[in-house]
Amino acid sequence: MSERIIRFDDVEIATQAFGNPAHQPVLLIMGAMASMLWWPDEFCQTLADRKFYVIRYDNRDTGRLTTYEPGEPPYTMDDMAEDAVRILDGYGIDAANLIGMSLGGTIAQIAALLHPERIKTLTLISTTPMGIDTSALPHTTDAYMAHAATGETVDWTDNAQVIEFLVQDTQEIASVAHPYDKQRARAFIERDVRRAKSFVSATNHFMLKGGQTLKRKLGELASPLLVIHGTADPIYPVEHGELLARTVKGARLVRLAGGGHEIHPNDWEEIVSAMDPHLR
Repeated sequence: MSERIIRFDDVEIATQAFGNPAHQPVLLIMGAMASMLWWPDEFCQTLADRKFYVIRYDNRDTGRLTTYEPGEPPYTMDDMAEDAVRILDGYGIDAANLIGMSLGGTIAQIAALLHPERIKTLTLISTTPMGIDTSALPHTTDAYMAHAATGETVDWTDNAQVIEFLVQDTQEIASVAHPYDKQRARAFIERDVRRAKSFVSATNHFMLKGGQTLKRKLGELASPLLVIHGTADPIYPVEHGELLARTVKGARLVRLAGGGHEIHPNDWEEIVSAMDPHLR
């Protein structure tokens, strides 16, 4: 694993790469409030072992570099899509396979529509179709909404409170098909929070807008699409993934039985096996 800082304008983004630069490039985009560490080291290495060159990075307001005052983010999801392209530029990569999860899936859709020449394939995990009406689909579960509401009482500058909330969050979004490892979750979250320059700034992600110029454009997506979605996802129920796959001609949908809003280690084999032929 090697680290590189990508700088452009007034932005600095920490990135890490796994594998051989001569192999097929894969760029990973994670979701709201989540640094690149939420793409686990072992998951990235598993892809690298299959002869992919895997790059992960911190979205703005996560991780250890560029953050902004909470409450008024001076950027949009469109800017974050451009960040992905700038990272490819920084690595000297003309076109890459893009994998996005949750909010990262929305950012990936925007990047693929704005820069089709830079995106070889698109893989979207646990996300929702961008720019089309999803009001008829099942919404986030009541149980998760009740948990999320407790976030309003958290002092996001107090790491101890943040860690407790996020540990509970990982349990709320977890797979119902596999055991939940609370000790492992806590150790990981403590690592992520300690690494963050300003964890409270990550709350800016809930205020982001973007993609307004791309409404109803998703059906024009040129990049081959793979959709991966857990059948027990409490944030974006599986119907969101199903609509996403129906909207894009030729898309393939993989349902993870009992999968939550996460990349559970017990699902890695199924996920990577689905990705492998798609990314090639």
